[in-house]
Amino acid sequence: MTEKPAVLTAVEIEEITAEMSHYADKAAASIEALKIVQKYRRWVSDDCLVAVAQLLGISPAQLEGVATFYNLIYRQPVGRTVIHYCNSVSCWIMGSEQVEARLCERLQVEPGGMSADGEYTVLPIVCLGACDHAPVMLVGDQLRHDVTDDVIDEILGR
Repeated sequence: MTEKPAVLTAVEIEEITAEMSHYADKAAASIEALKIVQKYRRWVSDDCLVAVAQLLGISPAQLEGVATFYNLIYRQPVGRTVIHYCNSVSCWIMGSEQVEARLCERLQVEPGGMSADGEYTVLPIVCLGACDHAPVMLVGDQLRHDVTDDVIDEILGR
């Protein structure tokens, strides 16, 4: 009988275990555990979600509820750089539709899609908390505000 390979790496398990040690209830580390998996894989597959749930001592359904509630946990493959464009009211008034159109045109993707080279994924997000500098986008972990076509061209030109 062959043994099924471990879904999580030893490093992932070690980091998740260390995170769990900060809480009386292991389940409280759910978000951080998902973020750890995502840090190494860019997204959380079904197999990884089940393995993390087992480690935390909760059901996969409970962890799925956490994973799908937080819009920065990705349950589908994403590009190496995720670009979130804000589509809340302030950004919409200031041109987020044009930001979306320019991003999708430059990357030749539909909203929610990944560029052919796997470099970028374009996703909408509700409010990045910089309404006074609308429209805004989050490029990886960098907030960009007062976004114009020139800013988009600069970011994608790198």
